[in-house]
Amino acid sequence: MKAFKTIIAGLLAACCIAGCGTSNEPAKQTATSQESKKLKIVTTIFPPYDFTKEIVQDKADVTMLLKPGSESHSYEPTPQDIKTIQDSDLFLYVGGENDVWVDKILSSMKDHKPETLKLVDCVNLLEEEHKEGMQAEEEEEEHKDGEQCDEKEMDEHVWTSLRNAESIVKKIDEKVSELDPTNASFYQANTDSYVKKLQDLDQQFKDVVKDAKRKTIVFGDRFPFRYFVEDYGLDYYAAFPGCASDTEVNPQTLKYLINKVQEEKIPVVFTIELSNHKIADSICEATGAKQVEFHSCHNITQKDFDAHKSYITIMQENVDKLKEALQ
Repeated sequence: MKAFKTIIAGLLAACCIAGCGTSNEPAKQTATSQESKKLKIVTTIFPPYDFTKEIVQDKADVTMLLKPGSESHSYEPTPQDIKTIQDSDLFLYVGGENDVWVDKILSSMKDHKPETLKLVDCVNLLEEEHKEGMQAEEEEEEHKDGEQCDEKEMDEHVWTSLRNAESIVKKIDEKVSELDPTNASFYQANTDSYVKKLQDLDQQFKDVVKDAKRKTIVFGDRFPFRYFVEDYGLDYYAAFPGCASDTEVNPQTLKYLINKVQEEKIPVVFTIELSNHKIADSICEATGAKQVEFHSCHNITQKDFDAHKSYITIMQENVDKLKEALQ
């Protein structure tokens, strides 16, 4: 599927760019951009979109390609998405395996590509971890008895760490200030204010963990919180790694998680946003544990988007949820 996505994206990019060469629309958009003197910034998913909006506010136009409520791992760019990227001044994306389509598209744009910033370049990366009891992906199964794959897969969910979020926000500030030096002091002031909020939240999570009875959490779902647990010294068990394509759990993994919850008397089983909750339902039914959504901010629902729900408000809600799970 990932290879197919890359091929399709490349074809779309080639078609879109070829089409742009014979259209008057880009010239009109350039004129509009010059008249408004606002940066056009495009992001793939919610976290960089929300970070950027906090920094630039009304001084730039920010667009998110992923539609609210959509699953980020299955996103495929449309021809209009590709044109939106090409017409932007700055394009922010995560980078890594799920964004291989981006390199193909940017390469096809040649000298017409926008400035870019990859989130994975803003932080120190951690290798994706396969914990005890976690279900192996199909490609891992193929290598189990044969040739081993030497390529390390890095965890791409860098924004789930508040400390990483701080680094990313500062890098975004640097980039937009370079592109729009007239408003640099405005961006800097907003960045300073936002960083303070991130640091306050980080301290709240530290306090929760410091006062906790346990240090283990269980996810009946994918686990995109590798950086988060590393920040606070937490242990975890989950059905799948963060970017797993699987949705159906095997009996062995389900049994392992049920036993773990029972043995350690885990009071809460977490799921992530936009999940079908089936695995957590089974674990909770077998153990009596409470099911709680721990939001990774991959994306938000249309309702929450319209209500201007933010990374900060979501992570603030996660503070109380973590406290309940560690009691």
